[in-house]
Amino acid sequence: MKKLFWGLFTLGLIATAFYLLNRPDPVQVELTTVSTGTVEQIAANSRAGTIKACRRSRLSMPQGGRVDRLLVDEGDRVEQGQPLLELWSDDLRARTAEAAAVLNARSIQAQSACDTAELAQRESRRAESLARNQLASEELLDQRQTEARRARLACAEAKAMRDQAEASLQLNQVLLDDRILKAPFDGIVAEINGEVGEYVTPSPPGVPTPPAVDLIDDTCLYVRAPIDEVEASRLVVGQPVRITLDAFRGQSFPGELQRIAPFVSEQEKQARTVDVDVRFTPPPESAHLLVGYSADVEVIIERQENTLRVPTETLLQGNQVLRYDPDSETLEAVDLTTGLGNWTWTQVLDGLSEGDRILQALDTEGAEAGARVVPAP
Repeated sequence: MKKLFWGLFTLGLIATAFYLLNRPDPVQVELTTVSTGTVEQIAANSRAGTIKACRRSRLSMPQGGRVDRLLVDEGDRVEQGQPLLELWSDDLRARTAEAAAVLNARSIQAQSACDTAELAQRESRRAESLARNQLASEELLDQRQTEARRARLACAEAKAMRDQAEASLQLNQVLLDDRILKAPFDGIVAEINGEVGEYVTPSPPGVPTPPAVDLIDDTCLYVRAPIDEVEASRLVVGQPVRITLDAFRGQSFPGELQRIAPFVSEQEKQARTVDVDVRFTPPPESAHLLVGYSADVEVIIERQENTLRVPTETLLQGNQVLRYDPDSETLEAVDLTTGLGNWTWTQVLDGLSEGDRILQALDTEGAEAGARVVPAP
């Protein structure tokens, strides 16, 4: 009996030694500690957005002509009403001067005709007074009254011709003013297409041509970005937004959802989007923003503060994580009940406690449920 006991005991030792000698070495893994923090439900742009100006005018001349003077350079700041470009207009200036001279002559003629009319009216009143005292004949009275009526008509005709000359002068002044391109608002000159001596033409309907001057109001900027149509139903004007720019990596700027497009863009049939406009609140003073910068937006739909959370990258399919058991030095699969989430953090409603340690890198070879592991330092 003793021999059998010692034989079984020896076999047990051999088997234990064989297992200990041949079992796999523990896998070194990176662990992260479950803690509390902020979790946000966000809607982000599906493609890069663009910084745009609230006011931008691609200005063209209303009529064709040869460029006579360029009054600004690219990059210049201009004020509203400031001349930017002028076409050759010596012919219109001559016509305007001629119209002004005609108006002056018509004004003199009108003054003379109206003075004559006043004199004829006074003569008519004298004849009426003399006729009442029987000192003038009816024939003379009729003659004076007729002369007064003719003089009044001549005065009215002269005034009409004066008004016609004034309208002609105004027309020539408008045509002359159309030869000068002026800034419709304060801004910065982004681009000029044309040189002195070149001929510019207005853009025909439906045929886009380069603008003579591209003017941008860079004091008011916003971001326009496409959001996937799936997220559009959760967007509301006024929601807070986080803006990031490729030109300023590591920085984010606060914003507010200002506009949601009333239609879905079909430029890409497989990825339909809704354009949104986001304004900076407030405009950044530490960063010089340029129109055309690429930008990304994250519309914050909902936020939870001081809530239990795990990195989203630690989640397995089915909302599971691999929790480290320090007693057995193994990983165990734990089912979670999750709440809000984004690609950085996911809210944990049930399944973990603060201080638990879970597997950080899911692509670690050999790191699976039941595996012996050793935490990396």
